[in-house]
Amino acid sequence: MAAVAGGQRGSSLAFQRAEHLRRGINLSMWYAQSGDYSAGRLESFTTPDDFKLIKGLGFDHVRVSIDPDPLIAMPMSGALRPEAMARLDKTVAQLEAAGLNVVLDVHAGQDFVGKLANGEDGAANFFSFWSEFAKHFAGTDPEKVFFEVLNEPTMTDLYRWEGIQARAVARIRSVAPQHTILATASNYSGIDTLLALEPVRDENVIYTFHDYEPFWFTHQGANWGAQGWIFLRGVPYPATPQTIGKVLGQEQDERVRLWVQRFGYDHWDATRVGMEIAAAADWAQKRGVPLYCGEFGVYRTYADAKSRDTWISDMRTALESKHICWAMWDYQGDFGIVTKGSGGTMVDLGVVGALGLKGR
Repeated sequence: MAAVAGGQRGSSLAFQRAEHLRRGINLSMWYAQSGDYSAGRLESFTTPDDFKLIKGLGFDHVRVSIDPDPLIAMPMSGALRPEAMARLDKTVAQLEAAGLNVVLDVHAGQDFVGKLANGEDGAANFFSFWSEFAKHFAGTDPEKVFFEVLNEPTMTDLYRWEGIQARAVARIRSVAPQHTILATASNYSGIDTLLALEPVRDENVIYTFHDYEPFWFTHQGANWGAQGWIFLRGVPYPATPQTIGKVLGQEQDERVRLWVQRFGYDHWDATRVGMEIAAAADWAQKRGVPLYCGEFGVYRTYADAKSRDTWISDMRTALESKHICWAMWDYQGDFGIVTKGSGGTMVDLGVVGALGLKGR
């Protein structure tokens, strides 16, 4: 019997498969988000030595971000580029050989998701892609390889996304009857939209969400997203009206000051984080489905290391207390657990400890 969010126990295949995704790490800026998908970069950016390190740290799986556009040979037909798929096949085989399970996360770029949100041609292309992509990987071990429908759907129309996702799940299931699918909610896969989602009509599905709250801490200094993040440095966690005072002196923009004040008065701490996770767990318990937090993490450039470790620990503890499997964002990017340089690969042992892992 497998543990289920909210304390119930489930015996369905999805719950059993969720046990293979207990503690993971995202492999980003590799098969997605880089703009360079040449064979040379793909082979050197993340390597079997990294896979060995990831396994040695105590992770049981990786979530591999994959941009569908470089894989598609002919839009609408779903035909895939043989050479691109061969490289991805090699990566999946190497990950399995290292003892890691694999979430194949369709992590599309803005153009792809924009067309999906705004037109029937975009949806048709999406369905065709999944038919061919799932068929390609249907021969892999379903205990080790998982299909994630789409990373952070941007559309705000919940009902349109539910319809698209249901059709995509049906396409996948028609060619890969044994594989477990990861489904999500609209509008960037946050907890708020998860609570409005109704499960698809397929029992072999795990439901995923992302949680970076509070963004004023986790994304301080980031040059994307909300206006104001880029100006912040050293935002504390836990936060109170008193501890946030030092940060208010950094920024004179009235709106940013108000947003940061609100952050402090919200008293973000382990209890506040746990409240958010408990809401997701309650949703899953009532519907009898397993949950997976596919992303959480802290932009590390300007965050205080101790505060970062504390937030990651609180998030991981909250997830595990509700039997929710997880994958931290990310391995070697701006939220990473390692730093690569001329001296080799340096592991952030503070984050390793915060994740409850043993290290090497």
